[in-house]
Amino acid sequence: MENNNIAVGLDIGTTKIVAMVGKKDAYNKIEVLGTGRAKSLGVHRGVVNNITQTIHSIQEAVSEAESISGEKIQKVIVGIAGQHIRSLHHSDYITRSNPDKVIDENDIEHLINQVYKLVMLPGEEIIHVLPQDYKVDGQAEIKTPIGMYGGRLEANFHVVVGQVSSIRNIGRCIKSAGLELGSITLEPLASANAVLSQEEKEAGVALIDIGGGTTDLAIFKDGIIRHTAVIPFGGNVITEDIKEGCSIIEKQAELLKIKFGSAWPGENKENEIVSIPGLRGRDPKEITLKNLSKIIHARIIEIVEQVFLEIKNYGHEESKKKLIAGIVLTGGGAQLKHIKQLVEYTTGMDTRIGYPNEHLSSNSDTDLSSPAFATAVGLLMKGLSEFEKEAREEEKEEQIINSEEKSVPPEQPKRTVFDKWIDKFRDFLENAE
Repeated sequence: MENNNIAVGLDIGTTKIVAMVGKKDAYNKIEVLGTGRAKSLGVHRGVVNNITQTIHSIQEAVSEAESISGEKIQKVIVGIAGQHIRSLHHSDYITRSNPDKVIDENDIEHLINQVYKLVMLPGEEIIHVLPQDYKVDGQAEIKTPIGMYGGRLEANFHVVVGQVSSIRNIGRCIKSAGLELGSITLEPLASANAVLSQEEKEAGVALIDIGGGTTDLAIFKDGIIRHTAVIPFGGNVITEDIKEGCSIIEKQAELLKIKFGSAWPGENKENEIVSIPGLRGRDPKEITLKNLSKIIHARIIEIVEQVFLEIKNYGHEESKKKLIAGIVLTGGGAQLKHIKQLVEYTTGMDTRIGYPNEHLSSNSDTDLSSPAFATAVGLLMKGLSEFEKEAREEEKEEQIINSEEKSVPPEQPKRTVFDKWIDKFRDFLENAE
């Protein structure tokens, strides 16, 4: 029998694929039961470009997670990133048929569903519709309109859009790996849930997730997501630069970056040298650490400047939109030495490194609190919160059925794309019993 309280997050990254199995413990913290990781070979800049290899890597990560946790994995929550992701702002409204009734969740769902029907560019699909603030009968800046009276309900939305083909390819890989797709979440949103505190989201914060193939950005202010962006550079381009600049092979470049790399060239003396074994029968190469950190520095500056441009586009310079909590760095790239100082120096904003350990129970493996696992922990959290939401909905339905045994069933609200996924979820749970 399937344990209903267990969820699985699957982070399909450019450098690694991570499957994380977990459940909530008695203290509402997340207990990670098992984690599997595999080298990701079929993903380039966050987008699947080799289906067969990606399926193989997913299976490898999943079977490792299964053998550690002792659980059979069937349904996964997947993150999506990649250079095809873009976001836009949109306002929409509904006119309520009965303004004498208070606004409830169905009205908001109705409004959100309306946004899902927006006509996108050919080949694009809406992934998320995130409400920013509401207006009721012209009264602006309302955070939660539930319980208010009003005839016209308006809202500003942050809409995240992605390429249909890329989303389908991920779905295809999951299916061919023998798994079921629970739901798809934007990766920077997942990472944000894992590493940001509610206070930071209120004060205003920019989360920068430096992955292997992409750098993801999510900006929060007043507790609401305000801006998202995916920049098509990450740790891999740094490795490429080291490979080219020092004329060595990729494996050596990656090791050099991790072991000796620094984002701040000032601290290395001219005479600090690393010797790298030459290829078959050739002399070893000598590389100065100063040169190495100059190469890394140049590329990190480029990434940070692009991200900072996005932060400025959001409007960080305006006093109302100021990000008081500054920047939080996460993802594998955040482990680079002195990157915090460099980001602070370039942007002039307070910076900290985000570790996903706040939500993990004390007996979880310490390796999991590395910034490289932020997305996987966030996806796992999303999966667990979906279970809780479902349990609440089922409870509500039971109450309705009990109280209205003989009356007309309540009118069903229109279903969103996510609700349809959740339906599949339910069927699966019933069949698994």
